Amino acid sequence: MVVIIPAYQPDEKLYNLVLALREKTDYDLLIVDDGSDKSKRDLFDSLEPYAKILRHSVNRGKGAALKTALSYIYDQYPADEGVVTIDADGQHLPDDIIRVSKAWEAAPEKLVLGSRQFSGNVPFKSRAGNAITRFVFALSTGVKVFDTQTGLRAFGVFRIPMMLEMKGDRYEYEINVLLYATRHRIPIEEVTIETVYIEDNKSSHFNPVRDAWRIYKMILFFVASSLVAMLLDYVLVLLLSSTTKGMAQSLLISVVGARILSSLANYYMNCKLVFENRSRSAILRYYMLVISILAINYGLMVIITHLMPIAIGKILVELALYPLSFYIQRKYVFPPETEELNPED
Repeated sequence: MVVIIPAYQPDEKLYNLVLALREKTDYDLLIVDDGSDKSKRDLFDSLEPYAKILRHSVNRGKGAALKTALSYIYDQYPADEGVVTIDADGQHLPDDIIRVSKAWEAAPEKLVLGSRQFSGNVPFKSRAGNAITRFVFALSTGVKVFDTQTGLRAFGVFRIPMMLEMKGDRYEYEINVLLYATRHRIPIEEVTIETVYIEDNKSSHFNPVRDAWRIYKMILFFVASSLVAMLLDYVLVLLLSSTTKGMAQSLLISVVGARILSSLANYYMNCKLVFENRSRSAILRYYMLVISILAINYGLMVIITHLMPIAIGKILVELALYPLSFYIQRKYVFPPETEELNPED
């Protein structure tokens, strides 16, 4: 088992963690100095008898530090070896690290997460941030992960190639790995660990605005493409209904014409940017859904335009059908891809 510890401006907690792991395990320890300043050089030098130290000349971010360590491990260790990532701030206890490692050893095909339950004295920003991310992640992927931001994770060396391809060099990297896992049906197991926050988590380098945006922007792509298509459809309906006003089938022409044009934009965004599913069969499934939703949409529009203006009715119909369309696209039109990967390769 190889333990990766990305570290930027660490203190004595890193030293204590390394000594505790050395006392309790025979794991190989790999520390990445992610551009810490010269004042931390003595600390890293004192750890060299216990761990392999890799260094960045400048701070490049947690994701970049993890990738540096993963590249090194992939070149040095067999495919069936295990990897554990932990944080340098003392929030992951040695016993929990061991428990997560053993859970992976029992099921090496899984991505194992050390899941905090956020009980006890937890800073509000940490509790609220994880709750929001947990909700958005479940809504976007259909997979429930209680602790989406945990840095304690275990997986096999054979997964490193895909992890090196993940976008992101900072905190968004870890959420991108989870998104990939859900899209490719990699089994995820959560192991409950202690929730530890030291001095109100003041040693964390997480920027609540900058890094939260990096995390959420990837997830919000799931929702944004549908909203763009919905707005385009809305504008086109109003435009077409205005230009065909007085014609016998004005409503039908407007609804169908708008949906054809907006669906082309929506399919491209969902296929290329959101669900990352480029299967040729997806377009057939997509337009079967489009036809079904269109029929329901038109039926509701016929009814609702007798009760209110088309501009208001269109908004209400789209809001009603959006959750259904989103769920079907995520579940059936652009389903997660089944991973074809053998740990022995």
